[in-house]
Amino acid sequence: MVLKATIFKAGLQIADLDRHYYGDHALTLARHPSENDERMMVRLLAFALHADAALAFTRGLSTADEPDLWQKDLSGAIQTWIELGQPDTRRMRSAAGRAARVLVYSYSGRSADIWWQQVRTAVAGINHLSVRNLPVEAVRDLAGLARRSMQLHCTIQDGQVWVADDRHTVHVPVDNWQG
Repeated sequence: MVLKATIFKAGLQIADLDRHYYGDHALTLARHPSENDERMMVRLLAFALHADAALAFTRGLSTADEPDLWQKDLSGAIQTWIELGQPDTRRMRSAAGRAARVLVYSYSGRSADIWWQQVRTAVAGINHLSVRNLPVEAVRDLAGLARRSMQLHCTIQDGQVWVADDRHTVHVPVDNWQG
């Protein structure tokens, strides 16, 4: 028996003072059976950080040759490739060959630190690669906001992010490791 994705609906209001982007989004997130709330909410956070009319969630975990999110131009060329977790060097190089801009968001604490120490020298020469880390405590708190139906407000200012529902506010500092 094949397990199906769990569908989450999110109303997301974004006020990005750094990019001067303000928008309301009605999003549908399909959470893969092997994905947890932390990873799903990091996907949602990555969307908020790079929100654009052309930014879209992909099939993600179920498709090896797609990132978690991407933005394509009208010709179908990939402008932005957003990957979550700890991709290997080969995957990051491949993404850089396919997209004008590649972003990686790591979020798993000590294992992310170890991963970064192992790959940082190998990926230092990829000019359009940005690697960012999210503190594990903030990601856990962010996962606490996950509901099948969510109304979230996201404020971004000076590289700091606050995500709130009607009861809680989570501060998510974004640590820029490269790019």
